[in-house]
Amino acid sequence: METTHELREKCAVFGVYGSNIEAARLTFYGLWALQHRGQESSGIVSSDGEQLHRHIGPGLVANVYREEDLQQLPGSIAIGHNRYSTSGGAHDQHAQPVLKRDRQIAVAHNGNLPITRTLQAFLQKHGIVTSQLNDSEMMATAIDCFIAEGAELPEAIEKTYPMLQGAFSVVAASTHQLLAFRDRCGIRPLSLGKLGDALVVASETCAFDTIGATFLRDIRPGEMIIIDEHGVTSRQIVKGEQKLDIFEMVYFARPDSLLLGQRVNQVRENLGRELAREYKIDADIVVPIPDSAIPAALGYARESGVQFEMGIMKNRYIHRTFIRPTQELRERDLKMKLIPVAESLQGKRVIIIDDSIVRGTTLRKIGEMIYGAGAKELHILVSSPPICYPDFYGINTPDAKDLIAATKTVAQIRDYLGVDSLGYLSYDGMIRATNLPKETFSTSCFDGVYPIPVTEATSAKPGQHAKASRRAVA
Repeated sequence: METTHELREKCAVFGVYGSNIEAARLTFYGLWALQHRGQESSGIVSSDGEQLHRHIGPGLVANVYREEDLQQLPGSIAIGHNRYSTSGGAHDQHAQPVLKRDRQIAVAHNGNLPITRTLQAFLQKHGIVTSQLNDSEMMATAIDCFIAEGAELPEAIEKTYPMLQGAFSVVAASTHQLLAFRDRCGIRPLSLGKLGDALVVASETCAFDTIGATFLRDIRPGEMIIIDEHGVTSRQIVKGEQKLDIFEMVYFARPDSLLLGQRVNQVRENLGRELAREYKIDADIVVPIPDSAIPAALGYARESGVQFEMGIMKNRYIHRTFIRPTQELRERDLKMKLIPVAESLQGKRVIIIDDSIVRGTTLRKIGEMIYGAGAKELHILVSSPPICYPDFYGINTPDAKDLIAATKTVAQIRDYLGVDSLGYLSYDGMIRATNLPKETFSTSCFDGVYPIPVTEATSAKPGQHAKASRRAVA
């Protein structure tokens, strides 16, 4: 998505508490499993019982940490963060976890606070300049203010909580405690696991599988858990109402993760099956855009009987273009990332399955590649409805002008892509695929309904025609 003037992030968080483990090393592996959630920078903070130690750096987890770095992160408590920057390139200025109180507390945040007026006023009242702070840093600084007034970390979080207006799944650490808490709607995922005597918190359960931990439960919306020598203590700070961002199911989460008890891979296959029921196309092969659309394409093939074919190959050592910060970098990556298999495509009537269309620029170039490889026909099916509204909860879609479905009808999008036909999954079909009630989700990108207010950020509104054309095919 396009670079914006405000720092908005969708990231990964991880935390571990245990008396007989090398916490930083476990956190390293946990962050590795969560690499898909952020590729701009990474950081780990550990506690040796007396103070916190931090290592941060730009780039991928594999490049940020060396053996000597992990050896400089002692202790049995650690939290980590992968950053997905939406305000330009990677640098250390806003890397997380954020350290405060002379290395006595650390905070790592996944999500976005679109309304920060209350936080800013509070900090300014305490003589703190906020102009250079992003939302995560303001959150950490407010917590630090309450600690300076004598509060312990759990109480400081509770006092800060009413000022946090937006989406947040947060891990925090002191020298002797690990804490985790979510916004009242649970927009972003956050789960609790167990590894021997250790307790683990992660953005997604795939991180538990990587380190051999067992999933225990999701941290509830509006809940804070405190992990220390006494075990796990739960505090329900506010009444929660589960509204997980359904885009986690559609695209962002790793397919082997569990979200609300559902395996993401199965949900995505169900999305493809729903597509097959809604769109019966006379074609020779169905081809996924790798990797995220593979389950949906398999579901379509199994339901429709159209042959599944890996007609596009992916160089797995290139970043996900969705979360690269500039259009120039995305286009350069695409040329190295996806290669059509001419023998599979030549002379064929091809159905391409993609999980979503944001701007359409990438898919247009892929279409040109498919035709260039000799495809006879090209039909594009999308395993989600049109993205018609901006996201203010952490995915970088802040401007309606960046969303092709906000300004064009389905027929116009088809013509822009230059393909024979285009179809989107219906809203109801998307919900059915999850096997959960629609009330469980935030579907704001698709219907414009925001369960948590975004008052300061809703100046851009897409045209209503985009919503009306959601179930159309062209």
